[in-house]
Amino acid sequence: MALAQQVNYTIDDIYALPDGQRAELIDGQMYMMSPPNTNHQRISYSFARKVSDYIDRKKGNCEVFLAPFAVFLNQDNVNYVEPDISIICDSKKLDEKGYHGAPDWIIEILSPSTIRMDCGIKLFKYRTAGVREYWTVNPKIRTVNVYDFEHDEKTDQYTFDDEIPVCIYEDLVIRIADLL
Repeated sequence: MALAQQVNYTIDDIYALPDGQRAELIDGQMYMMSPPNTNHQRISYSFARKVSDYIDRKKGNCEVFLAPFAVFLNQDNVNYVEPDISIICDSKKLDEKGYHGAPDWIIEILSPSTIRMDCGIKLFKYRTAGVREYWTVNPKIRTVNVYDFEHDEKTDQYTFDDEIPVCIYEDLVIRIADLL
């Protein structure tokens, strides 16, 4: 019995999708994306605004990008992601198409359709690609997992009511409940 052949997609296939259809590409496998819900958008926007305001106050050189924003994670043609929020400090890797490399900090807001991807496949890809810090925000159970890849620290879990220290910034803490 012959085995079904696995299709390996490239970034060209992502760009060939119909307008409005979004997908991510990890190791040549395409994963279709659903539009985010209203609560997801509120959290994403508030989070990005808080981090952007901090960067502006500190006169920092990092930038905050909201999805849809292309991240060519491994600088190859078989890995393309659109994190909910990307904090990028190396402007030399930015161009009009997106970012070529690992963002410094990525935040993914979980939904039932993305939880397995964000907490499994993407967690591994982000770590191995060189992302310094990764947060998964779960609105359903009001928790946040913080992964400090830069310092190889263990994962910490917080609630929306906790003050969560940001690993890449010494003096920034975020309380998700204050953002809502």
